[in-house]
Amino acid sequence: MKISINKLNTVSGIISVQIEKKDYEGKVIEVLKSYSKTAKIPGFRKGFVPMGLIKKQYGNAVKVDEINKLLDLSLKKYINENKLDILGGPIPKTDNEIDWDSELINFDFEIGYSPEFKINFKPKKPIIKYEVKADKKMIDNQLKNIQSRYGKLVSKIKIDKTSEITALFKSEDDIINNSSMFKIETLKPSFAKKLIGLKVGDVVSQNASKIFREEHDLSRNIKIELSKAKEYKNNLVITIEEINERELADLNQELFDKVFGKNSVKSIAEMKSKLGDDFVKQFQTQVDQKLMNDTIEYLIDSTKVNLPSDFLIKWMKLNSEKKISIDEAKIEYEKSEKGMKYQLIESKIIIDNNLQVNFEDLKAFTTDLIKNQMKQYGQVIPEDKELDEIIARVMSNKDEIKRLTEQLTSKRILDFFKENFNYKIKKVTYDEYIKEVYSS
Repeated sequence: MKISINKLNTVSGIISVQIEKKDYEGKVIEVLKSYSKTAKIPGFRKGFVPMGLIKKQYGNAVKVDEINKLLDLSLKKYINENKLDILGGPIPKTDNEIDWDSELINFDFEIGYSPEFKINFKPKKPIIKYEVKADKKMIDNQLKNIQSRYGKLVSKIKIDKTSEITALFKSEDDIINNSSMFKIETLKPSFAKKLIGLKVGDVVSQNASKIFREEHDLSRNIKIELSKAKEYKNNLVITIEEINERELADLNQELFDKVFGKNSVKSIAEMKSKLGDDFVKQFQTQVDQKLMNDTIEYLIDSTKVNLPSDFLIKWMKLNSEKKISIDEAKIEYEKSEKGMKYQLIESKIIIDNNLQVNFEDLKAFTTDLIKNQMKQYGQVIPEDKELDEIIARVMSNKDEIKRLTEQLTSKRILDFFKENFNYKIKKVTYDEYIKEVYSS
């Protein structure tokens, strides 16, 4: 067997393989002998079929199969030994007519080289790195929410603008019959106005679509699916069962301890500071994802990656799960081109900067994730032996391993971006961030 390579240009080449009869003949005979022991052919006992008949019936199919196996193994070995950095895999040239009976058979395979390129970490137009801070209004609102959550309900005679109401919702056909609690602020203004001043036992009727501001509140209070609540426009009879007002909890040490743990916070100022920090952490994932997306977009647009497009279109056609034409493969390639470019850019960043994830890295990362989740839900961190068992169970799942590896790789790349790009820092409130980033 002879294998040679002809590099046509920087991104494509041809691997030529010449196979002689002696390269596969022994294996073909071995397979045919095995067939002769098990073949069932009318007129012959099992195991006594003449080899000539076996060759006539199975010889060509076995030969083609063994040659293809030999080609596959030889190509993989040649690519590995010569450290060829290629995309996809070799594609057999379709214009070759193969004479399977020849003493020498020649095969040509197209390959696409992974292109060489340089990455510029200094964009001409700086990428914005947002730093979102919580404003006074946001912190004060959260403070009020906490006071309300830990406060107590006080019974009232009449409904007013701050009431929490328990009412029975019934439809005329009795399909709806549910008692539920809601805040008057969740109602549409016209219906809220209708309830002001009512007492326990009073009854009102209203079209369902005109009761709540949000459809999910209607769904929850009358216990029907959200999809049905969006279409539900029947009249509902609403009987007032309870009227309460939420008395806010005092801002004292007892409340601080309930919310943050004993003696973690000792004053209103400390509480506000802690709430501000929590808001920043809450926003960080969203802000980091925006930074990641903007940086990736810059890298794709600014990095000249000369992909072997003609080869990749053929490769996509050949490897598609369903049969597609070359024109359909071109459309798929155009959809995938940016993604392929970034995969190459990401791979180069990882290799050039030793960002690869090994088993020990993944184990440490998984350990930290599990510990943080337990803390978040107020669970006690178990002893090392029990913790190791939990980690082992998680890491025995292949899908989890894949997900965690991607998560850790993404984190390392984002950290690399933050260290190597000179971002333009912009400090904004959350409302300013939403307006600037998402408004069209």
